[in-house]
Amino acid sequence: MRIVGVRHGNGPVLVGLLSADDRSVAVMGDVDTFWKSPAEFLSTAPSGPTYSVDAVDLVPPVVARARVVCVGLNYLDHVSEGSFRDEELPEIPTLFARWSASLSTNGASVPIPSGEDGLDWEGEVVAWIGSPLVDATPEEALAAVIGYSTFNDITSRRAQKQTSQWIIGKNGDRSGPLGPMVPAAEVGDLRDGLRIQTRVNGEVVQQGSTAHMIYGVGETLAHISRTFTINPGDLLATGTPSGVGYARTPPWLLQPGDVVEVEIDRLGTLTNHIVDNTQRQLAHASAHQVQEN
Repeated sequence: MRIVGVRHGNGPVLVGLLSADDRSVAVMGDVDTFWKSPAEFLSTAPSGPTYSVDAVDLVPPVVARARVVCVGLNYLDHVSEGSFRDEELPEIPTLFARWSASLSTNGASVPIPSGEDGLDWEGEVVAWIGSPLVDATPEEALAAVIGYSTFNDITSRRAQKQTSQWIIGKNGDRSGPLGPMVPAAEVGDLRDGLRIQTRVNGEVVQQGSTAHMIYGVGETLAHISRTFTINPGDLLATGTPSGVGYARTPPWLLQPGDVVEVEIDRLGTLTNHIVDNTQRQLAHASAHQVQEN
């Protein structure tokens, strides 16, 4: 089962079941209704219309209020390859935030912001939260995860490194592509090890396993829930293994025309194209024209 978001015309964001051949989506409900009781929707057959994928726009199935919390350093091999290699491993996870507006989907074109020499890849798993968490235990938190997706935390490294706060470098337009959500029951325990592989123009650049995560999903969510309530529809990006571009000698960053893929066992392959900044400017101009009309 693979869950995606779609928009038909100028209508609201809908959540639906993607067909096995990727050609159609059977609608379950609008995104706000879905996240009020996601477990119920996943346990029943879609009751809405079925659309051809060609007739709709694929969008992240994310509610407007959703928070995207990301683990910055969650694989020892990634910590040791970057600028944090000489620092002690923190006792608690290093967390930063993405805005939901930065999220995109499989097939989206990701623009390089002005002032950047290119973009960096970070293939990883995202966990979707299906029920509220307040002061949860790790076991309660893990049980609240309703599904997982392939994710690419595409990063503007120059903006990220300008200050100690990473948020600007992690929120470029369309820089957070998400694959379809696969129910947690079909994925199993990440600690058993899902293979993560990232490729650039067909060349393998990252090869890791979720068995090597430092901070588990349940433990991380429990830690977060002690400070603020985690709501259904919130997301946790679990971090990336080694092999990122900026840590290479010489550095290797994504350029216009590059194709980056992230493939994760049981979750599927996420493919995105890198474009130059003029595509971002054109998209902004087009959106502004639509608003005026």
